[in-house]
Amino acid sequence: MITLLAFLLALGVLVSFHEFGHFIVARMCKVKVLRFSIGFGRPLLRWQPGETEWVLCPIPLGGYVRMLDEREGAVASSERHRSFNAQPVLKRMAIVAAGPVANLLLAAVLYWILIGQGVSLLRPWVGTVVPHTVAAEAGFLPGDRLTALGRRPVASWRDVQRVLLEEVTVPGAPALEAEVTTAAGAHVVRRLDLPRFGARFAREFARGDVGLLPARFQPVLGELTVDGAAARAGLKVGDRLQSIDGVVMNDWLSWVDTIRNSPGKSLQIGVLRNGKALSVAVRPDSDPGEDGLFVGRIGAAPAFDTAWYDALRFTVHYSLLQAGVEAVGKTLDTAWMSVRFIGRMAVGQASMDNLSGPLTIASVAGQSAREGLAAYLDFMALISISIGVLNLLPIPVLDGGHLMYYTAELIKGRPLSERAQQIGQRIGFALLATLMAFALLNDISRLWGG
Repeated sequence: MITLLAFLLALGVLVSFHEFGHFIVARMCKVKVLRFSIGFGRPLLRWQPGETEWVLCPIPLGGYVRMLDEREGAVASSERHRSFNAQPVLKRMAIVAAGPVANLLLAAVLYWILIGQGVSLLRPWVGTVVPHTVAAEAGFLPGDRLTALGRRPVASWRDVQRVLLEEVTVPGAPALEAEVTTAAGAHVVRRLDLPRFGARFAREFARGDVGLLPARFQPVLGELTVDGAAARAGLKVGDRLQSIDGVVMNDWLSWVDTIRNSPGKSLQIGVLRNGKALSVAVRPDSDPGEDGLFVGRIGAAPAFDTAWYDALRFTVHYSLLQAGVEAVGKTLDTAWMSVRFIGRMAVGQASMDNLSGPLTIASVAGQSAREGLAAYLDFMALISISIGVLNLLPIPVLDGGHLMYYTAELIKGRPLSERAQQIGQRIGFALLATLMAFALLNDISRLWGG
């Protein structure tokens, strides 16, 4: 229930701000607004305190502002000057652009609120190096402290992620030089030969596949799945893992590798429980992996090294003005990164797997709402930017498509023909339907595909 409510609230607020942008600029341009609708379909609620009818509809995936327009019905000569189509092209462009701009402004305000409370960050210190990854091949070691990437200073893991995400979108670029201070205090340069995956890299970096993680994991069971193989075998939270089939395991990642490579195979797990050595027989479940091969899983998660994590954490406080500047910068950076990724997808340099639809958005909305208000506002800001950027794409039926038409009108000195606009609308609908289909299929694959 919380997922549905969080999704509907977020979507309602974001759509309302988008449409209010169109509405307020239309009113400033003296255009008559006939209806302000949140949602589509048969109206559930109506309210008309003045010349504008305010409507709430049952399908929450958008909304619209209907203005007086001679192309959609007869307009009295006394009101023609208030119709949308009678406005100069620059006014029409301002009205259309106001919706996406409102979403970007909302994101900036939300970030301003969040940044004004202080920003909790993690120092760019390496807690874990995943074996058989780019970072491991580059020679990274736990305890390494990143100081610069590609000659750009990095002061937090957020800076590290930003640089990596920017670098990975540059096809054919040389290896990225990472300036590092080792745990022993030596200054060295490690060369990261990044896989150039485009936007897909973001998800892989978050999973640790690139090999650098801030957290340190102890070889101690911190969480067990109720019906997992570990729980069924009698392992308990707090058990310290020591060996598998007599082979000593000193770290969590070695343990994970062995389990993954042993689907369905009975293993003798040596653990230390309350100071007493025990041996427990565990048969990992066989689950299909991403490459189609079966991997072993036992339903166990490690305990974090909390002392290390506490050492990583620090908080940056900003003045009200500084927070505003940071918020605008973060909004613009995120929007520009979205544009770049969309461009990479358009030319085939990034995977269409990165598209997300309403099911994924609803799922993330619920997760962020459970984490607290700050996480939920951060989620809303990100989606607001996505809505703004998406609507500015030059696709007919979107705001960006209308802006494209009006730009052509400015250049030609007259509007495009009705036939040209109709053809554009058909192409736009087809393209949008295709994108929505891809997004929905990705949602289904993420949420139910394993």
